[in-house]
Amino acid sequence: MDSQNEETLVGAAVIVQGSKLGAFTNKQGYFSITNIPPGEYTISVSFIGYIKVIKKIKFKANASVRETFKLNPSSVSTEEIEVEANREIEKREISISKIDIPIQQIKKIRIGGESDVFRSLQFLPGILTSSQLSSGLYVRGGSPDQNLILLDGSIVYNPTHLFGFISTFNSDAIKDVELIKGGFPAEYGGRLSAVLNITQKDGNRNKIEGQAGLGVISSKLSMQGPLFDGSWFISGRRTYFELIKAAIKVDPVNPIPDFNFYDVNIKVNQNFGANDKVSISSFLSNDLLKVSTFGITLDLEVGNQTLAGKWTHIFSDNLFSIVNFSTSYYKNNFTGSQTNYGYIINNSIRDYTAKASLEWFVTKELTTKIGWETNRYNFKYYLNFTGNTDSTSQGDNTSPWAPPNIDTVDWNHALFGQFDYNITDLLLLQSGLRLNYWKLSDVFLLDPRIALKYRLSVDMSIKAAWGIYSQNLRLATQPDFSFFDTWLPTDKTVPESRAQHYIISLETQPSEGYDLNFDIYYKKESNISELNTNIINYNNPKVSSVFLIGNAQSWGAEVFMQKKFGRLSGWIGYALGYIEAKFPDLNNGASFRPKYDRRHDFKSVLQYQINDRWDISSSFTLQSGQSYTGATSRFLIRLDDQTTGRGVIVPSQRYGLRLPMSHQLNLSGSYSYKMFSLDSKVILDIYNVYNHKDIWFRYYDTSGPITTVKDVTLLPIIPTLSIEVKF
Repeated sequence: MDSQNEETLVGAAVIVQGSKLGAFTNKQGYFSITNIPPGEYTISVSFIGYIKVIKKIKFKANASVRETFKLNPSSVSTEEIEVEANREIEKREISISKIDIPIQQIKKIRIGGESDVFRSLQFLPGILTSSQLSSGLYVRGGSPDQNLILLDGSIVYNPTHLFGFISTFNSDAIKDVELIKGGFPAEYGGRLSAVLNITQKDGNRNKIEGQAGLGVISSKLSMQGPLFDGSWFISGRRTYFELIKAAIKVDPVNPIPDFNFYDVNIKVNQNFGANDKVSISSFLSNDLLKVSTFGITLDLEVGNQTLAGKWTHIFSDNLFSIVNFSTSYYKNNFTGSQTNYGYIINNSIRDYTAKASLEWFVTKELTTKIGWETNRYNFKYYLNFTGNTDSTSQGDNTSPWAPPNIDTVDWNHALFGQFDYNITDLLLLQSGLRLNYWKLSDVFLLDPRIALKYRLSVDMSIKAAWGIYSQNLRLATQPDFSFFDTWLPTDKTVPESRAQHYIISLETQPSEGYDLNFDIYYKKESNISELNTNIINYNNPKVSSVFLIGNAQSWGAEVFMQKKFGRLSGWIGYALGYIEAKFPDLNNGASFRPKYDRRHDFKSVLQYQINDRWDISSSFTLQSGQSYTGATSRFLIRLDDQTTGRGVIVPSQRYGLRLPMSHQLNLSGSYSYKMFSLDSKVILDIYNVYNHKDIWFRYYDTSGPITTVKDVTLLPIIPTLSIEVKF
């Protein structure tokens, strides 16, 4: 743990020097090293950004030793920290396609003055977005709803604030970010593509302290401190656009919309003796948008609420258990009116989850983990286009635009087991099995998974993974807009989504402090969905009426070089990716590439500490243009007694054309100083430095006699200034 605030450290290396014994700390900061021969040994503990701890400990035969190590923080950007024998302790887990970004690096990647978890992840190879405005993650050809996003064990269904420009996760409240881009183990299920596991800060166990930030988009405040034998943490962030709007002269013809959002993170931890630790955490976010112009009023509200409780218990020196209870609530409410004609769309999903796992370090060669998970989902959907918003019952809604209320409950149950076995000092096997039962569709599915790791040399390993993954939730959304994201379960009218992952990875350390990885992957998906935009009968509440069902495959290669610490840190990556989808009811049944297919994807994040006061950072992307659907011709729709009508475009191959290449450079710099004896920092961030405006989408204007091609561009250069103060 951190010696200053006693925050547990995730991924610290604990090594028995002079042997091949060692371990990494898990998400709770625990580790276990078994079968240490009797005698006195030197134990070293190291973690990025902390001074290594060296301690001699005597071990007796058939006796266990429990030890807590407290590490003193050091500057991440000064001298590099040497991690001895790191290669020997990596063999407890394979971690294929897994990326850990130090939270210190995430905080230095700023967009519009805000450091953002999702924006940082978007600078990794193989992770795409639909546009600069979107913070949704398209991982190796999978859509955002195929990613399992966990915050302290709670599932988060809408991880972005309105418009998708920034995510709902405040980086000041985050301790650890773990992304698995594919081949994830059996303890994770219910999604096809990737896992993003985020851990909130526990809080300072020694003293009360705080941090405040004032930016252009929003301001934030966090506080933490001790509580009995534990700690507490609270953080909040909110926009103040209404204050800015009040100072601007309002155009009555084109008024500025009302918009604001907030998010709150809360966590309380408590130790009950030496063997039990309990934590309770909560996360709240809400977005409001109101537009009133030309007699039309639109109100949109999107929000998340999560509450999670976790109990960690130590049975013995090699047996741990973790029990999680959580609930997550997502809502998306839309109301509108035009000349006294009202309409409503309300959608929500409430998830109650119970999960327990038992991890047993059987021997130094074998580790096992078994567990179960139960989810109860309550889906609600209500649409009223009758014009009478007071009409809320089925009997009142006789129009085909007003289906009956959907109020559906679904239960999911899963059992999982996995083990890691060191077959030899050079070869490691990881195998797992997950059994899923989904009540609404009444189906059992088995998801087997296997991975191998072989050490070719001291600094080079090759890994391979294969697995089957299942998903029964579907998201009705449009790639460019996240206004009406609607989660629906898989019922008996559509089959469950399935995916197979094939991954080969080569990991090397070309020099001290540098990691260089090469990944080749192939992913085959079946029974995935596309939103049916031509629904005629809204009275049919079946899932098959909302989605079109098809198959897809994606394959590609990635190169990723990372340096986690030192004066110069960051990463450079390149991905070559292909995505191919095929739906019987789309593109005349022919295969096509999805909108978010980018093909070539180069990204760079570099951070440099000039001295104790000054640091600078940059981020750069260069990508193939986004796919779009072209046009072959146009025709005119009009009534017999009219001389004018509406121009209609005849589309060409679905997403068969590409926009010009996308590229962007962002720069930021910070200066640390003392303000009234308080540690302070001023940050200058320049978004889109050379003012290159990427194309958001392209459309065809048929209002005139000649069809014209028009582009809607994205954000120009945006400089922002923000201030942070610790107290």
